[in-house]
Amino acid sequence: MIAPDLTVPIPDEIRAVHFIGIGGSGVSGLARMFLQAGIPVSGSDRAESQNTRDLAELGATVFIGHDAANLGDVDTVVYTGAIWPENPEFLAAKERGLSVLHRSQALKYLIDGRRLVSVAGAHGKTTSAGMIVTALAGLGTDPSFVNGGVIQQFGASSRAGSDDLFVIEADESDGTFLIYDTSVALITNVDADHLDHYGTHEAFDDAFVTFADAAREAVVISADDEGARRVGARLRHERVITFGESADADLRIEFDAEGAADLVWQGERVALRLAVPGRHNVVNAAGAVAVLVALGHEFAGAVRALEGFAGTVRRFELHGVRRGVSVYDDYAHHPTEVRAALEAARTVVGGGRVIALHQPHTYSRTKLMAGEFAHVLEEFADHSVVLDVYGAREDPIPGVTGELVERGFEDPAHVSYVPDWQAAAERAAEVAQDGDFIVTLGCGNVYQIIPQVLDALQREE
Repeated sequence: MIAPDLTVPIPDEIRAVHFIGIGGSGVSGLARMFLQAGIPVSGSDRAESQNTRDLAELGATVFIGHDAANLGDVDTVVYTGAIWPENPEFLAAKERGLSVLHRSQALKYLIDGRRLVSVAGAHGKTTSAGMIVTALAGLGTDPSFVNGGVIQQFGASSRAGSDDLFVIEADESDGTFLIYDTSVALITNVDADHLDHYGTHEAFDDAFVTFADAAREAVVISADDEGARRVGARLRHERVITFGESADADLRIEFDAEGAADLVWQGERVALRLAVPGRHNVVNAAGAVAVLVALGHEFAGAVRALEGFAGTVRRFELHGVRRGVSVYDDYAHHPTEVRAALEAARTVVGGGRVIALHQPHTYSRTKLMAGEFAHVLEEFADHSVVLDVYGAREDPIPGVTGELVERGFEDPAHVSYVPDWQAAAERAAEVAQDGDFIVTLGCGNVYQIIPQVLDALQREE
């Protein structure tokens, strides 16, 4: 993993750019934006994917595999923390004296002084940013955006709009969210999931305080999340808008006995009816509406515009139904996110059951949180099938496998540790009955098991 070097100056003009890891969810969106700006784009990745194919169709030169020769005659190279320091393209770019920018710096180059909405927080960033962008379009504006996931209404994770507004998912994991000149900051929560970078909870909180107080116009922050309340108490900003179920929230959520929600702002009450399920999405929606109000939009109109949000790819996304079993995919890779995804499934599964197909993400997180994952999976899923760890940028840690999660279950009858993907797909299909949901969970490549799951269900039928 490479720590971002933010001391590297961002050039005034980029004439041709190469992306290392161009197929990644965030980097592919950046590459698309550079293409839309008329800047020649090349890039490389370890394997072909839909993102690499799409970018090639748009005009990017895409290489499969990393090689110094791939750089050609570019003047700028963009990298992420997911690559290794020994990457041959990264080393060659340094040796040639090219501008070597972290992806956050490339994004800052694109923003170029526009009115910026930055969404930060351990959970809910992608959905919240997608909600803001969708609602802004419904309100007649045309914002630019770069998001961590594909927004269903646009069929893309990024787009260059004609208005002055720019909406981004700002990454707090490595501190790069501090480099942007933000107008409205949204903090969904402050859950210290990146202490490998910050070292202490106090340093993590300090970064959020700096991020929020630097916002030019307003700060929108959760009134319910413990970490957000801790940060909020330290803010000196002149305009802070809180949202949530707390009685002291400025924009308050009120649920009725059936789970339907109203939003209340300055005495005005509006019913919220979302197309996406889950209590957590109501909370995300409240934060998005608060941002729209901070931008100057009328409250009721903002709520109505947001109700058209159809979701983002890999956020409780339905992939198919076989013999009455619905197969969904969700990006959840932290215990809080897993709980939210499974609770959302429960709100729509009716009398059916929820079967989780969980892929732990990174060895360090699995070692630290295996017990928390087990507790959440056992409480909110009827049965869990656990795969092995998706290591991402990390080297394996001896003894850290998906079996650690299995061992954390109090009742072993509720969990199956199945490292072989075909066997795991067959196990999930074996457990599932008519009316059940199977939900794949993880931000690695677990979604690629879905065809095997659908096929196993089909064969059993």
